[in-house]
Amino acid sequence: MRSLQLILVVFVLLSYVPPVRSGLNIYIKRMFDSCWLLKGTCRESCQPREIFNIFCGTQYLCCIDPEDMPTLFVK
Repeated sequence: MRSLQLILVVFVLLSYVPPVRSGLNIYIKRMFDSCWLLKGTCRESCQPREIFNIFCGTQYLCCIDPEDMPTLFVK
């Protein structure tokens, strides 16, 4: 009987899940939301001081600052 009580107490303690923060770590989120050699940010629409360069997936734009924009060589 004593071992049954011990087993029940262990199961109750194991079933308790402490509350945690939801969401990703800010550094991990920044790494996955970045584009263009980690200089751009994937957003639905760019801010006024940023320009759109490439797509991030299918619905997001890669927004970068104009000074980080690569130089294009055209003949």
